[in-house]
Amino acid sequence: MLYDELRALSLLDGFTDEQVAELAGSGAEVTVAAGEHLFDEGRPADDWWVLLEGHIDLVRRIGHEEAVMASMTVPGQWAGGFRAWDEHGVYMGSGRAIAPSRVFRLTAEALGSLGEAWFPFAVHLLRGLIGTARRIEHNARQREALVALGTLAAGLAHEINNPASAAVRSVGALGDSSDHLLESLHRLAAEQITASQFVALDQLRRAIEQAPEPTGVALADREDELSTWLVDHDLDRDWVIAPALAGAGADLAWCEQAAASLEGAALQAGLEWVASAVTMASLISEAQDATRRISDLVSAVKSYSQLDRATVQEVKVTDGLESTLIMLGHKLREGVTVRREYADDLPVVVASPGELNQVWTNLVDNAVDAMAGGGTLTVRTYADEHAVVVEIADTGPGMTPDVAAHAFEPFFTTKEVGRGTGLGLDISRRIVVERHGGEITVDPAPGDTVVRVRLPLRPSG
Repeated sequence: MLYDELRALSLLDGFTDEQVAELAGSGAEVTVAAGEHLFDEGRPADDWWVLLEGHIDLVRRIGHEEAVMASMTVPGQWAGGFRAWDEHGVYMGSGRAIAPSRVFRLTAEALGSLGEAWFPFAVHLLRGLIGTARRIEHNARQREALVALGTLAAGLAHEINNPASAAVRSVGALGDSSDHLLESLHRLAAEQITASQFVALDQLRRAIEQAPEPTGVALADREDELSTWLVDHDLDRDWVIAPALAGAGADLAWCEQAAASLEGAALQAGLEWVASAVTMASLISEAQDATRRISDLVSAVKSYSQLDRATVQEVKVTDGLESTLIMLGHKLREGVTVRREYADDLPVVVASPGELNQVWTNLVDNAVDAMAGGGTLTVRTYADEHAVVVEIADTGPGMTPDVAAHAFEPFFTTKEVGRGTGLGLDISRRIVVERHGGEITVDPAPGDTVVRVRLPLRPSG
């Protein structure tokens, strides 16, 4: 008789006979065969299960394998029922019968009602404890999100500031170059050069644009050569003309061609005009590059945030990885080499791109931190029959087996106080596993630590 079995359980010591009878009348005995599942990990914990006889394992899926977290072999051991006190309560693992078993099943709603009637103070404390723990976790997650957002904003401001400053400098210098160009053109006109002479000079200017531009020591040597040539031909402002012409690719042969077309004051004005023209062209190119960089950053932010996209859509994983690398560009500077190994024709996946970008951010940020600012970050993608796989690898010291075993647990961190909350990998696991039905695992080898994310080609359910 169910009442007699429950009455014999040490779990119910202290209960009156009437309470045990009411408990037995509110629930039911359930018989399960070996291999049968009582409940599944991640599902709402709507029932309370108490072992009466048999063997039930509580298993949890970690990567490709199922690990036994606990076993119910002694009558009175129990699992589930969390929704009696927490509306968000879920099963922390799956219940699987290892041998033919019998269990007592009571709905969480009934468990909560009986608890309120029999032990109101204890239930009040229990709900308060669960609520406090949930608020702490929620606040910690919000704090980590704000810290991550602040870090990204600061990095983005730094990334935008450089090209913005370059654009401002280039545009400011364009004003002076424009004035010099007009002045030299005025002097050319005053020397009454012929149309054919101006055409020849302009052809020389155009030829510079096709010439290779020297750099480094070669550029310095070229400047010295041109400056000496200008002085030998009694031309002024060699310190202005020589650097501009050398930087554009002019050499001594080019100068001799210019001297063959013009002479005296006309040659002076002509060379200043060419120098001003090539300087303006260089400044315009710099301004274009700077503003293009700003535009690329804005596009990356737009892609990263996904504010103008549907929540769930077909996603090109490499696009999200690239926008994440751009957003974290401030951390990928000195000492960090980024190696991209993207598979061609990678299939799209149906996913939330904004959430996946959060995963990539956490994984890349952790990898760079693990390398202490120096090493090789490898971002790899490929596909198999069932999934698209993303690997984030670093050349850091790796993880100990104990650290790897707890890496995806909430609040677990190896960083010093103030640098990590231990929620990054937990959030990543929730997004990949619970939101997208995928898998996330870690291979903690020293010098080649790899975090691997598998996203199914077809969403489950």
